[in-house]
Amino acid sequence: MGWWPDDPETTTAALVPAPRGTGHDAPDGAGETGGAGETGGAGKAGELVDEAALLRAAESGDSHAAHLLGRRHAQRGDRSTARHWWERAAAAGNLDSAYNLGVWHEKHGSLDEAVRWYELAAGGGDAEAALNLATLLMEQHGDLPAARRWFEAAARAGSRPAARRLALICEDAGEVKEAGEWHRRAALDGDPLSAHDLGFLAYSSGAEDEALRWWELAARNGHSDAAYHLGLLMAAHRDPEGAEACYRTAARNEHPGAASRLGGIALARGDLRAARAWFEQAAQAGRVDDQRTAGFVCVELKDPQAASHWFGRAAACGDAESAFNFGLLLIAELNDLKGGQHWFRQAALAGHRQAAAELAALLSVTGSAPELTELYRSEPWPPVPPSSPWDRTAEPELVARAELTAAAVGRRGGAALAPGDLAEILGTWDLVTRPLLDHTGVVDWLAERSGLHRGAVEHLSAVRATLLRPGSAPWPTPAEIEHVLVTARELRSRLETR
Repeated sequence: MGWWPDDPETTTAALVPAPRGTGHDAPDGAGETGGAGETGGAGKAGELVDEAALLRAAESGDSHAAHLLGRRHAQRGDRSTARHWWERAAAAGNLDSAYNLGVWHEKHGSLDEAVRWYELAAGGGDAEAALNLATLLMEQHGDLPAARRWFEAAARAGSRPAARRLALICEDAGEVKEAGEWHRRAALDGDPLSAHDLGFLAYSSGAEDEALRWWELAARNGHSDAAYHLGLLMAAHRDPEGAEACYRTAARNEHPGAASRLGGIALARGDLRAARAWFEQAAQAGRVDDQRTAGFVCVELKDPQAASHWFGRAAACGDAESAFNFGLLLIAELNDLKGGQHWFRQAALAGHRQAAAELAALLSVTGSAPELTELYRSEPWPPVPPSSPWDRTAEPELVARAELTAAAVGRRGGAALAPGDLAEILGTWDLVTRPLLDHTGVVDWLAERSGLHRGAVEHLSAVRATLLRPGSAPWPTPAEIEHVLVTARELRSRLETR
């Protein structure tokens, strides 16, 4: 913030934010409300105190009068005179003038001077000056220890933004308990971001009832991610009605994940038009899976033009299934054999076996024997598909757990885990253990039936348990997930449950 635009000649008091007041009585009995949001420089105070009286008081050493005089000159765009009176007021102990000088120097790039004035105001207990000082020290000087001290001073003086910044610093330092305390201060003071973060801290520790309360608080304050994660938690607890209500709250704020969930719900009910609207809302955000699904829904609704649009967008992002279907539509609807051939090739090269077969047939029919021969010579043909693809949909509560885990682990620059991989792990275990009524000794039973090493099956079981019961063990690493996925796919393959 600052109060001197580049061209003071074109400035009016109405266009320039008023410098902060002091909140004390003005000289000669004039009332002063103070605060950074006050607009009366030559207004409210000026109606009762003329400038000559302020000047006499300021020259006689009245720091408050000097502060008010500085404000008046600032509102006129007279930078040098405003600075002169604020420096006199600040030197005499006026914290608001010291704060204003800090803002002025920060705005104009003289950061060392800004630090000096902010320190003077913050040292006198000014919470906003302490917040600005801490931010400046951290972002411009890289002095995290000093910044942390001033953030704490500001937070203890009641600054909500300082409490949140301090909480994030504690999180980055691994000080989870301290982070929770500062997030709680900010959240209870109305910060939905900290309430959302508290929900994740609680979820990761296994305190799911507490997570639910914090996400509900944040959602009530308009935080769409919190509403979405609250919906996932309700889905994980097998409360589909509660989950849907939360998704609708989030979707009203254009949350693409919530729109996707609502699309799936509509699709399960057979409401294709509602499903299309939701999936297209999610697809507009660039979500490839939703673009593909929107394409399929448009096919069902006999709208090939819209289906081609969505398949084309997803195919351009490398999605093999969309590329294959885009090729089919180009040929069937537009008789575009060349375009269809191109997208069949892209899908086939990504391991899509049906696209490979269609491409070979198309080249044969169109008499492109030399190209077909070259294709077989230059590339492994047909391409080898990914091993043991997961082509099932896990139970909704497992999918919700997978996405919550990925979101919890990925916070604050954490490791990126793919929700689809986590859902595959959970879904595989659910699939291969369904024949069992009694799960006692399930690891030994699976190892014996599959021939896999018991340790591999036990590792899969342990990761699954962590995903289902957060806080029971540290979150899995990407390397663990990759290793366990191999076990899950081999287990499905050996038990013939693909």
